[in-house]
Amino acid sequence: MPEVKSIFREVLPKQGQLSMEDVPTMVLCKPKLLPLKSVTLEKLEKMQMEAQEAVKQQELSMKEQPQ
Repeated sequence: MPEVKSIFREVLPKQGQLSMEDVPTMVLCKPKLLPLKSVTLEKLEKMQMEAQEAVKQQELSMKEQPQ
């Protein structure tokens, strides 16, 4: 890598203390997309809907039989 010459000259004190502050900065990352409903919740809802449909079918068949 070629050495880049800076227009600023580094100055170090000859007496006293030299201190340097490391200021933490925020690092932004990509947003994570989360599903509105989890896969497990969707499976449970599907099972519940199927169970409700099965109950409705049984009720309809029970109503039709006594006649």
